[in-house]
Amino acid sequence: MVEIRPFRSIHYNEEKIGSMDKVITQPYDKIPPELQKKYYDMSEYNFCRLILPIEEDRYDVASRRLGKWLTENVLETDQEQGIYIYFQEFEVLGKKHIRKGFVSAVKLYPFEDGVVLPHEQTHKGPKIDRLNMLRATQVNLEPGFMLYSDPEHTIISIFDEVSGSDPDFEAVDGYGVRSRVWRITAPSSIEKIRKVLQDQQVVIADGHHRYETAVSHRDDMRAKMDWTEDSAFNYRMTYMVPVEDPGLIVLPGHRLLLSHEFTREHLDSLGEFFDISGVDDVEGFLSSNKEIISFVVYDGNGYTGLRLRDKHSIDEFFPKDYSEDYKGLDVVILRDVIFNGIMKTGPLDIDETIAYERWTKDAVARVDEGDATVAFLVNATKPDQVLRTAKNGERMPEKSTDFYPKVNSGFLIMNIGPEERIP
Repeated sequence: MVEIRPFRSIHYNEEKIGSMDKVITQPYDKIPPELQKKYYDMSEYNFCRLILPIEEDRYDVASRRLGKWLTENVLETDQEQGIYIYFQEFEVLGKKHIRKGFVSAVKLYPFEDGVVLPHEQTHKGPKIDRLNMLRATQVNLEPGFMLYSDPEHTIISIFDEVSGSDPDFEAVDGYGVRSRVWRITAPSSIEKIRKVLQDQQVVIADGHHRYETAVSHRDDMRAKMDWTEDSAFNYRMTYMVPVEDPGLIVLPGHRLLLSHEFTREHLDSLGEFFDISGVDDVEGFLSSNKEIISFVVYDGNGYTGLRLRDKHSIDEFFPKDYSEDYKGLDVVILRDVIFNGIMKTGPLDIDETIAYERWTKDAVARVDEGDATVAFLVNATKPDQVLRTAKNGERMPEKSTDFYPKVNSGFLIMNIGPEERIP
């Protein structure tokens, strides 16, 4: 069902910029002001100067700067279309991982077509910002991130074949994540990849706002000009990772309530559904109970473990239209049973009544410092749960997934200007 194509990437000319380490960045929405300044200081060609200019009128600045860098050959364009194998090597809690995927042009489909599926809700503000940037630059500056299934390891075997050669691009970011990129142009390899995807639904892992923005831009362009299916604006540059990849790591999104108190009465009510115990080792408790719905509560006075006894005992808290998959999500049970059902919190607004942290120590510190009243520490959502939930047509609560690490920006750009074609 989903269509992918190779494309002619725009990328840095390393003879002009020196080390790629100095120009790659985190995605635009993960660059706070202090990191933005640091990136600017690292290089006059740092990619932050395109995706998040510090200057006023940043859309016009990004467009003019992109044109200047192309003219000066700081950026160059491949003459041949390709698909780009992309590995990221990283470490989490002392364990090393390699996430393996590829970057291609993916045809844009509105969500209602049921081909590209969302897994979480989006907000209006970020969409307006990225649409303005897309209109100004007429390029995909950053890839989206999607999940697909490769049960026969057909594409994974191509990864293994390519990875024995020297990469076309390589860099280490400020978090110690090593990225390697290989361009493949062999028609046989590209066709193998296309065939694995052609009958699939795929799920957005990260970049919902940018995907919806790309669909809006496509519709705008179609209304303005004659177009064909080969017009580049019908596609979006996308990083694709199989759910079978052992390096596909999802970190937890620990929940912190900023004003609601967690009381003894709440704990007693939870005892009707959960086994309750003291906890000395938070990570150990969650890890050993990851196949059971479990949480650790921290209120500044100690850690309390919760283990759900019977998943059917909490059905009363759920609307009738929830699927069994959805009712089995830790984050849904936390929201609907504990927050709404037991604590009666009502809707929670990010950074006003609820906050999120990926690391246990940071969540605990916020409670200790009085920034939050209580932390609910959770296990991470599994990649296959994301895939199943999306295919059921359901969307997870916000911050249900934290795919780690973020995809670095700065390796590849895709031209989607009116004249560009992807045959």
